[in-house]
Amino acid sequence: MDLGLGGKVAIITGGSEGIGKAAALRIAAEGGRVAIVARRPDVLAAAAEEIGRAAGNRDSVLALQADVTEAAAPGRVVEAVRGRFGGLDILVNNAGTSMAKPFDAVSDADWRSDFDLKLWSAIGLVRAAIPEMRRRGGGRIVNVTNLAGRTPGASSMPTSVSRAAGIAITKALSKDLAKDNILVNTVCIGLIKSGQHERRFAPRLKSEQGLTQDLLYAELAKQRGVPLGRVGEAAEAGDVIAFLASARASYLTGIAVNIDGGTSAVV
Repeated sequence: MDLGLGGKVAIITGGSEGIGKAAALRIAAEGGRVAIVARRPDVLAAAAEEIGRAAGNRDSVLALQADVTEAAAPGRVVEAVRGRFGGLDILVNNAGTSMAKPFDAVSDADWRSDFDLKLWSAIGLVRAAIPEMRRRGGGRIVNVTNLAGRTPGASSMPTSVSRAAGIAITKALSKDLAKDNILVNTVCIGLIKSGQHERRFAPRLKSEQGLTQDLLYAELAKQRGVPLGRVGEAAEAGDVIAFLASARASYLTGIAVNIDGGTSAVV
């Protein structure tokens, strides 16, 4: 199925690994042009090379090193993309890490850093992106949130709260921006393979003989009770994001899609 992404321009934050990189790979493979934004220059450069090689066009990828929590970063990112590609059609707000603690263990600094990264950076990027999308006659915004934002559990803060805000702003934006043909949706992520998980695995892989990454992922899926019995692949999330960003999703706005192997307790 042709997604109708040929020639479209996308910004993807957290685009150097995991879900962000997977979404960039799929959009670029469909003929889109992608700007991936991340903080680590070495990982960013390697991801840009991989995406360009897979798409058969290195010029279709722009690597932008930026800390999206800095107030001026959203404007600089959008300006750089307009300078390189001439405009903007798609924004994927994917920056974020998991922070889950009991309420009493969450410091003021934790609350501030989590909201800065997951909510305020997204707000800044949306503000910067809207004028460009209006000039193009419309656009797509996909906010990457997670299941805890819909069904928060014990020891889930501050992430469950910041992600709930991300889900709420998705719905509100979808109402405000529909008149501009800017469609806004969110994907609520469950267990997906990522660099974050693998960095957590590293001490056990080093200390326990015979243990493999695959075994640890299988153990994690069992612990979390994933009905499909496995941890999802980043590409599976990237494909859904690419679809929501595409012409094929032209009557979808204000929705939340669970990418979780059936884990969520709610539809």
